[in-house]
Amino acid sequence: MRKPELAAAIADKTGLTREKAGEVINAFTDQVSAAAARGEDVTLIGFGTFNIRSREARNGRNPQTGASIQIPASKTVGFKAGKALKDAIR
Repeated sequence: MRKPELAAAIADKTGLTREKAGEVINAFTDQVSAAAARGEDVTLIGFGTFNIRSREARNGRNPQTGASIQIPASKTVGFKAGKALKDAIR
């Protein structure tokens, strides 16, 4: 499901217009992004938790040349599904 389809589904379920539902989705993603930028977790009880995960620097290999390369440390966003979401997909 893509963003327009999600907005349409939310609009149908809530009675909002598709445009308003799209604005709600944009506001949600903006707030999750802002919290992640601040290093905060976002927890939606029953759905899951978005959190920041750190990756250590490590050695890698260029698959085309076989040369060894240094992969720098980085941060990424992770998601851990909550119980209700896990139960929904069983």
